[in-house]
Amino acid sequence: MAEERSTFHESWYRIANQRICLRAGVRVRRQMFRGQRWYILLDPFSNQFFRLRPAAYAFVARLSMNRTVEQVWSERMARDPDNAPGQEDVIQLLAQLYHANLLHYQLPADSAKLFERYKKRKQRILQATFMNIMFFRVPLFDPDALVKRLLPAVRWLMSPFGALLWIVVVGMGLKLAIDHFEALRVQSQGILAPSNLALLYLGLILIKALHEFGHSFAVRRFGGEVHTMGIMFLVFNPIPYMDATSSWSFRSKWQRAFVGAAGMIVEVFVAALAMFVWANTGPGVLHSLAYNMVFIASVSTILFNGNPLLRFDGYYILSDLLDIPNLHQQASQQLRHLVERYAFGYTRSESPASTRKEAVWLTVFGITSGLYRVVVFTTILLFVADRFLLAGIIMAVICAVSWVLVPIVRLVRYLATNTRLQRTRLRAVLVTVGVFGGGLLLLYFVPFPSSFKTPGVLKAADYAVVVNGTPGTLEAVLVASGTNVTKDTPLLRLSNRELDFEIALVDARLRETLAVRQRAMRERRADLKPLDSRIKAIRAQLTRLAVERASLTVVANVAGKWVAPRIEDRKGMWLARGTPLGELINENTFYFSAVVPQQEASRLFSGDIRSSEVKFAGQADSPVPVPKYTKIPMEQTRLPSAALGWTAGGDVAVNVRDPGGTEAAEPFYEVRADVPRTTEAALYHGRSGRIRFKLSAEPLLRQWWRRLRQLLQKRYQI
Repeated sequence: MAEERSTFHESWYRIANQRICLRAGVRVRRQMFRGQRWYILLDPFSNQFFRLRPAAYAFVARLSMNRTVEQVWSERMARDPDNAPGQEDVIQLLAQLYHANLLHYQLPADSAKLFERYKKRKQRILQATFMNIMFFRVPLFDPDALVKRLLPAVRWLMSPFGALLWIVVVGMGLKLAIDHFEALRVQSQGILAPSNLALLYLGLILIKALHEFGHSFAVRRFGGEVHTMGIMFLVFNPIPYMDATSSWSFRSKWQRAFVGAAGMIVEVFVAALAMFVWANTGPGVLHSLAYNMVFIASVSTILFNGNPLLRFDGYYILSDLLDIPNLHQQASQQLRHLVERYAFGYTRSESPASTRKEAVWLTVFGITSGLYRVVVFTTILLFVADRFLLAGIIMAVICAVSWVLVPIVRLVRYLATNTRLQRTRLRAVLVTVGVFGGGLLLLYFVPFPSSFKTPGVLKAADYAVVVNGTPGTLEAVLVASGTNVTKDTPLLRLSNRELDFEIALVDARLRETLAVRQRAMRERRADLKPLDSRIKAIRAQLTRLAVERASLTVVANVAGKWVAPRIEDRKGMWLARGTPLGELINENTFYFSAVVPQQEASRLFSGDIRSSEVKFAGQADSPVPVPKYTKIPMEQTRLPSAALGWTAGGDVAVNVRDPGGTEAAEPFYEVRADVPRTTEAALYHGRSGRIRFKLSAEPLLRQWWRRLRQLLQKRYQI
């Protein structure tokens, strides 16, 4: 897909008479990418790599101190005019090799220049570290000798037997996780509790240290070297890291991919072992540490290491498997090529892709990885600001400079001075101004649909909760759930042996008192009055007990549909007095009770709502229009149903101390919308869903600005 560069260049005279060659310490290795041969130049001094095509390497390899650049280029043009690099290619190639400190000049100041370029490269690395403050690294020591000494002890793990062992252990650990999923889920709720933070961080250090040593042993296993290990400050949290760049020179892409995956392989294996420890220990330090290691290995592998959109292990594995080295850089070059070629009109722009399929890969990867990084970094900023507001503000300023100000300055400089745009500069400027200006006008002035959605639950207008008036054991379900019943229909039958014993005891006491009264009538008539009072009290107690025994048969207090989905599972259970057993529902009229958060309250009461509709869970493609709704202008904290709260899988944050899961963490407003009967959606009491309020159209920039202000006000009171 690339076009040929020009054979001659106006700046050729600057280097034509130079005598240049590769530095003596530079190592050269061959690699195959998609069936094509490439050459890798390795600088042991800086541990930097440079990749060349065969034609470019044929030119570089023939450079020497005995011949000028002009002589070498002329020789290559005479021998292979179709593949030999043009003068522009040679100028760019030598410039890149020069800045990478791979060239030797026969000049007195060459050594000084070498270290000057090395110092500038370090400054660029330091500047990049400052701009990427969330993930900066501090090297500490050279672990190569230690890894080399320990390699014989762990080499057997990187073999077919080790792979089989890994599969067995991880499979058993996964089965344990599935069997104990509910316990794992419950324990995860306290993962950020203050009492667990020390163990969480200790587990993080252990997992990541083993992760990095996994990379190191894999590199050494295939003949590479590991000379840097240190600490990476991931959002100011120090974790171990190592430099595995020597694996880039491995000829086999499968070896390079294995090095990239080695850390995750070790993590998952250790997590499986920790799963065994967790499942076979009781509450304590070891039990909690094992759980934290399982949690960290799972989260870090899924969100970071295994994700190819971030430049961690998954990125390098994907790059190796696709045979596209420097995937991120080439994706950026591909996006730049598309802009220069089709927007700015620079027809000599070259795509880094060799095929159309590769061009699509690079374009999609460049766009998705850029968007994903913005999302991840924004989430991290909010996470840090929630705990350390000042640090979050500093990071936000740095990110604003690096993501907004620096790109704008570079874009202006590129449009003003880049020689590639010499003939199309006016078009490039007009297109850039048109795109950004038009986009800004579009976002600020053009109205877009505006709406907001809130969760809620469907309720019958008339329903009654059925409870037992007397404690007892559930003996029988007399009416199946889902049956329409009339008032006073028996629904359930309970039994209470203690109540039977108490009735028998009170009855015996009554008979005894009656006998005493008969004797008093003959012997001591003065005792009749207190005995009559006692008999009256005993009979009242007996009547009350009889009523309680009768209430062991639970009956419908109103007519409706008997709904008790899990009542059969409660047979044989002891039910305390007042236990909710089910509901009697009148299905003639329903309303949707919605929970409106405080950030949407202003729009709810603004009178700007144009229409509303309800979508129920499982039938989102069948919205039900809402003709009428009632706004309750009073803050509430008790949810209309526990199904809306976090504890039951809902969207509303609840107070973790509330056992019922219905006390909201923040006050909200309730909206009750009348839901008409329709054939589009099934209506039944307790069904969850969302109500959508459609507002007047509004420009997107105003909508986003409102969201940002609400976010800052809610989370940071700014």
